[in-house]
Amino acid sequence: MYQVTFSAQAMGELNKLDKIAQLEIIESFGSLTPEQIAGSSPEIGRIHRAGKVFYRLRTGDWRIYFEVSEDKTTLYAHYILHQHTLADFVFRFKLPFTKETALEQEDNFWKYLESLKK
Repeated sequence: MYQVTFSAQAMGELNKLDKIAQLEIIESFGSLTPEQIAGSSPEIGRIHRAGKVFYRLRTGDWRIYFEVSEDKTTLYAHYILHQHTLADFVFRFKLPFTKETALEQEDNFWKYLESLKK
């Protein structure tokens, strides 16, 4: 069993969800086994970025991008992103991922874009 930690972005995304969705994400992430991470699970993918290996766990409508610590005792969730979003696409296809990319997650960003049409 792994120790599980979350980045500020991941915790912020979790806190936006209702309690049932939070529990589903934490349960699926916290119950991962070394065998699943090693490649025997179709829900987990691997992404190589900047010399690091990130794993992508698909759970419901959410994607958790995480790392395994060097001593293989801790899972560190960097990002929790909703499927089919620009942020998920950018990270998955190894495009530069910045805080600006995360703006896509905010309703105000889309309202601003809509206001430009007028």
